[in-house]
Amino acid sequence: MRNLALAFCFSALLGAGFVACGDDSSASAVDTLSSESALVSSSADVDSSSSSQISSESKTSSSSVENDARSSSDALFSGKQSSSSKTVATSSESAPASSSEGDDDGKCTACDSYTAADPELTENGGKGSVTTYGSITAKETSLGGACNYGQTNIQYYAAIHVNVSPGDEKGPWNGGAACGGCVRVKAKTPDGWKHVTVRITDRCPDADCGVDLGGAPAADIMGNQVGRYYGEWEFVSCEGVDGVWGDSTSIWVKEGASEFWSIIQVRNPKDMVKSIAIYGINTRDFYELEMVVGTENFWTVPEAVLKTDNRYRVVVKYRTGTDDEWKIKGSDLAVPEANLYLYEHRE
Repeated sequence: MRNLALAFCFSALLGAGFVACGDDSSASAVDTLSSESALVSSSADVDSSSSSQISSESKTSSSSVENDARSSSDALFSGKQSSSSKTVATSSESAPASSSEGDDDGKCTACDSYTAADPELTENGGKGSVTTYGSITAKETSLGGACNYGQTNIQYYAAIHVNVSPGDEKGPWNGGAACGGCVRVKAKTPDGWKHVTVRITDRCPDADCGVDLGGAPAADIMGNQVGRYYGEWEFVSCEGVDGVWGDSTSIWVKEGASEFWSIIQVRNPKDMVKSIAIYGINTRDFYELEMVVGTENFWTVPEAVLKTDNRYRVVVKYRTGTDDEWKIKGSDLAVPEANLYLYEHRE
């Protein structure tokens, strides 16, 4: 009631210029302060409630992102992910920040001393340590590594991580399925982000490895200051990329092959190989090849194919891009160390 009276007096004062409202000025001040304190207290409670809700939502979102990232490796090799860049003009470039880099210019100090940590999976690649195992001075070509390519002329190459956490085998290597694919790597340097595109020819030996670069790409990013850098990477097509090709695309038959046993691999593919199938040209024969367990990056040829001179279409599907198709005799796949070039078997 006292507040109502005060409000009435205040209104009257505005209308008439002045009105005597009695001697309750000190009591009115106390009531007014009490009312303001209650209002502030109520507002603080609302703010606290809102903050708790936002924090809860943030934790839920963070958990969801982590779960999505850890499951992305399987989707990547099932062909559900598409490359964000199907053609890269050069294997190495010192490029301005892309839109995905936002306000981060990539500049850092002590860039070669990034703290070792488990790599993280992203939608189409990952982030974490970028290291080197090649000579930045001699810049040797790849020896094929765990992908079993043997001596190559590939100068821009790298190893990719096997695990996310030690021993879990949830990294993109995936038993050799990553072999032949290309990865566009960017790393933080004193000059800002630097980029390079490499072909996967090996797997990382180190638990905290993300991408381990050969000598030439490491020199392009790190200069002479080699070490462990922070980087991010995404899988891309190898088509149109300089430096990642050792020769023309071919099917190579492993040593020791015969009419009773043979395994094959695709060398210098457009991208990582998703599947290989064999179709009879004059028959209804059809064979979906299986990857060899233990001998990474090879596919088993059925014995029935090896024992005949019947002609077949060998169709290779890649993670991205168009299929490649060879037309060959079944017995061609029984010849040890045969290198069947695509351009010679396209008739």
